[in-house]
Amino acid sequence: MSFSHPGRCRSEAAFAALGGTSPLEASSGRTIRHRLNRGGDRALNKAIHTIARARMRDCAATRAYVARRTAEGKSTREVRRCLKRYIARQLFRSLTTAMTNATS
Repeated sequence: MSFSHPGRCRSEAAFAALGGTSPLEASSGRTIRHRLNRGGDRALNKAIHTIARARMRDCAATRAYVARRTAEGKSTREVRRCLKRYIARQLFRSLTTAMTNATS
């Protein structure tokens, strides 16, 4: 299991790296862009990807976010990357809170 105990991931960034959703710089020349880390737990990455796709399809707030970011000039891949990072942040907070409350 990716998040087995509260001390395994000390920060949200460590959880994102574990899930393969931490951004890595992939710039060349004048182009400045990022890509997702390909390492980490593939099952966790697949779960985050499934959540992102479902939200992009069904959630009105997420569809509005996608439309706004697309209007800013981001591609669908870049928007999905940002969304996956946001989902990882939410999951880390939820799991940390649940694990802390369970041990108390």
